[in-house]
Amino acid sequence: MEATKFMAKRTDLKKILIIGSGPIVIGQAAEFDYAGTQACLALKEEGYEVILCNSNPATIMTDTTIADKVYMEPLTLEYIAKILRFERPDAIIPGIGGQTGLNLCMQLEKKGVLEECGVELLGTSSESIERAEDRELFKEMCESIGEPVIPSEITYNLDEAKLAAEHIGYPVVLRPAFTLGGTGGGFANNEEELLEIGKNAFALSPVHQVLIEKSVKGYKEIEFEVMRDGDDNAITICGMENVDPVGVHTGDSMVVAPILSLNDHDLKMLNDSAIKLIRELKIVGGCNVQFALNPTSSEYFLIEVNPRVSRSSALASKASGYPIARVTAKVATGMALADIPVAGGTAAIEPSLDYIVAKFPRFPFDKFASAPNTLGTQMKATGEVMGIGSTLEECCLKSVRSLEIGVCHFHLAKFDTFTDEMLYEYLREFKDDNIYAVFELLRRGESIEKLHEITMITELFLECFKKIVDMENKIKASAGDVSVLREAKIMGFSDQFISRLWNIPEIDIYNMRKENGITPIFKMVDTLHTGKYIAYLYSSYTGENASRLTDKKKIIVLGAGPIRIGQGVEFDYSTVHAVQTIKREGYEAIIINNNPETVSTDYTTADKLYFEPLTPEDVMAIIDYEQPEGVVASLGGQTAINLAQPLMDRGVKIIGTDCAAIERAENRDSFNEVLRNLNIPQPKGYAVTNIEDGIKAANEVGYPVLVRPSFVLGGRAMQIVSKDEDLKTYLKTAVEIDEDKPVLVDKYIQGKEVEVDAICDGHDVFVPGIMELVERTGVHSGDSISVYPSFSISDKVKGTILQYAKALGLGIGIVGLYNIQFIVDKNEDVYIIEVNPRSSRTVPFLSKATGYSLADIATEVILGKSLKEQGIFELYPAEKERYYVKVPVFSFNKIKGLDAYLSPEMKSTGEAIGYDKKLTRALFKALQASGMKLKNYGTIIVTLADEDKEEAFPLVKRFYEMGFNIQATLGTAYFLRERGIRTKVLGKISEGDSTLLDNIRAGFVSYVINTRAVTSGVHYDDGVIIRRCAIENNVNMFTSLDTVRVLLDVLEETTLTISTIDAE
Repeated sequence: MEATKFMAKRTDLKKILIIGSGPIVIGQAAEFDYAGTQACLALKEEGYEVILCNSNPATIMTDTTIADKVYMEPLTLEYIAKILRFERPDAIIPGIGGQTGLNLCMQLEKKGVLEECGVELLGTSSESIERAEDRELFKEMCESIGEPVIPSEITYNLDEAKLAAEHIGYPVVLRPAFTLGGTGGGFANNEEELLEIGKNAFALSPVHQVLIEKSVKGYKEIEFEVMRDGDDNAITICGMENVDPVGVHTGDSMVVAPILSLNDHDLKMLNDSAIKLIRELKIVGGCNVQFALNPTSSEYFLIEVNPRVSRSSALASKASGYPIARVTAKVATGMALADIPVAGGTAAIEPSLDYIVAKFPRFPFDKFASAPNTLGTQMKATGEVMGIGSTLEECCLKSVRSLEIGVCHFHLAKFDTFTDEMLYEYLREFKDDNIYAVFELLRRGESIEKLHEITMITELFLECFKKIVDMENKIKASAGDVSVLREAKIMGFSDQFISRLWNIPEIDIYNMRKENGITPIFKMVDTLHTGKYIAYLYSSYTGENASRLTDKKKIIVLGAGPIRIGQGVEFDYSTVHAVQTIKREGYEAIIINNNPETVSTDYTTADKLYFEPLTPEDVMAIIDYEQPEGVVASLGGQTAINLAQPLMDRGVKIIGTDCAAIERAENRDSFNEVLRNLNIPQPKGYAVTNIEDGIKAANEVGYPVLVRPSFVLGGRAMQIVSKDEDLKTYLKTAVEIDEDKPVLVDKYIQGKEVEVDAICDGHDVFVPGIMELVERTGVHSGDSISVYPSFSISDKVKGTILQYAKALGLGIGIVGLYNIQFIVDKNEDVYIIEVNPRSSRTVPFLSKATGYSLADIATEVILGKSLKEQGIFELYPAEKERYYVKVPVFSFNKIKGLDAYLSPEMKSTGEAIGYDKKLTRALFKALQASGMKLKNYGTIIVTLADEDKEEAFPLVKRFYEMGFNIQATLGTAYFLRERGIRTKVLGKISEGDSTLLDNIRAGFVSYVINTRAVTSGVHYDDGVIIRRCAIENNVNMFTSLDTVRVLLDVLEETTLTISTIDAE
């Protein structure tokens, strides 16, 4: 391919603005931290001044070292415009911050702000973005160059939608315009379904526009990641093939690269089409093109083009070792692909893969047991893992054991008891665990033809699954056979699963492999084939070893695995900081992780990256080879902590907090003993192992009680219960209770919740800041609004907290980071809720608020440098002069059927930050940054539990005095009227009155306040319906009065009121 006219790097630009993607929601996660970090560094490398705006504190991207200036302001038009007017950058690169960043750039241009400030859009022009994003323009463009698109019609209301569906013919798919991750879309097989989905779809589209298109469910879904520079040089980086057919969002599908099942003709046809498109659209940078291919012919349709860095490009970058975001940023400044060095070659070389990768999605249904686990065009996965292998079987088996869903193989116990009919019935719909049902049918001898017919999964993948099942049978039939063991390991089987089939301990298999020389070698991810050594490695039981040993002292950091609720990008943040500090201290830093979305798995982050599952076996193989000085397990969340004991049992040195200390913090009895010795109070409670004891314990401490399984992350399956029958139900359905799985029953103390992250070096303790949570106890700390410095607790209470924090760090034996949650009751008594002997999700927020980089300080401590040696001499530094507020961000509208009240079970997917000298303003910004539309007028609907009425009255009165209309359900309305508030009465939904729901849908309701009884335990189904309706119609909903109280402070501060001339 000959290079056309030569473009050069722009020297007239000095200052470039990058907009990030904001808080993490389903559909827009850590891949944008990875892309944004890479883009900022790439621009600085070329000598530009980089200004970053992103409101997500949990990311590496928002570290002050990544850009020259970091604004963590809300990502809304008004704030970005303020930054533009103040900073006057020369240009913005639009395609880095996901859909959020792209939409903002388009708004800035349409509103004339870019023109006013003399700012140009670099890279892909706004016309091109418009042509790719706007469905009509896209269709016209495709037709003009002869590319087939799916028949569709644009509609602006339900009647138009009905007509369009009749023209096109059912089944149809609805796609609202300008929404993220397919929000609000779905399939309709008939008019009734169309009306149900349509109502929500029109409401969620900011332009009230919904596309009705012909459904191509069951076609193969193929995507290409392509790259083009301003000289029209275009290359293909990576082709990817979805295991699931069209109909499952690509983010929820298993994806394999390179493309394996197409014949040469079809592969070339689609690849040529992708290149033709990127050229026609004049995209500058990376771009993702999705196709639907008829499985029985060469008929294809274009599904969509993303003119930006996307989730797929993070996967393609990791799969091919080609840094898409870095190259995108550089070509945007006018550089040609051939001028950009990449891995020993240039960005103009097309990568070619000599291995296979599989991406598996990680779903939140283990946390959201009440929500149906069906999949569709709306993305539901919170994260993903990737496995790299020499064969398809190997990379799939590695991926499945990376997921951390309690399986080490394609076997889910729940399907063992299903009859064949039940399995076929189960597979009729797309669900998050269909693959395990497919395996169960293969074990029962079902034919590949029949399974293909039901699932529309390509035969090539079903044949791969069949090979795995055949090998299972072979292993079963030959216990102890070394040659079969070797075959199984080559295919990718885990020691754990083989040990189960042979019924011997896993460690015996490990020893048997060592004796017979069956150990893995490590291959290099090398796709440009330039001969340069790149320390990006994966294990295999065949081929040559490419991992080079150095004579430096080595430290291994265990990563945090896939992103899920309760363990998000915050943990990747800590591991990346650890790696940076380890390198600075002169050690070789090695990271092991399996999450393709993150900064930690960028091969330039650590000295060596092993892209492997985080299981004792896989980690042990690397340790055996590298022989490190020590392994850091306290920074990769619960994933890494859970590996500490099994690794220690195999003789590995865990540096930092050791296993005995972890046990003292996490085991109930040991922890109680620590507290007793230190004389630190905690809520009264018991660990019980059967239902009778549970009831007895609850009655002794007195209801309400907080119940939860011991050893949890993110408050999984925690509940507050207030009577015997509720407790019985909980113990029967929510948790497995038996001798080795105790359940904790604690007295629920109502009070303020306070949290600290601290560092202990074995002699001294450092507490950089105390965070006070807005919501009282009973709401998971990850779902609460958190404020630093604290705003309502006394100095006396702070003193107690610091004293307890110090005593606990030393008493448990922490070396490194730990996190403690406290309750402060109305008498200023302080109780301990729990201690987490690891870095927590608040570490990045607290680091950014206090200016102390906690993960770095902790890593120094772990490497043996005391706090005093680091120049930290005090327990608690002076508090900052301004307030920093962290507000949780939820993805409720992505997961249908989830009840959105705040509880001890964590439900948020991300967080946003706001900061200001005044607390109310900081709160205002943080609430805005979290995506809340704050209105100081309109109607509020109030439905309260009896126990909350007295407390809620003054709050409702404040809304009333600000000029809001008040509407309430029967009991609440009478209560308010008696106290002089004009209230419109709404009938009960359960009695067939739908006024309340109609009002929410009508769009004039600004806030819904709905509380659930905690202490009395009386719950109404109406509440569930009201909450769901508010979420579906994007109306702000509050289930905690504490949140309402701070909202009122904010609104009163920012609202001008009216009064008569002679009013007092």
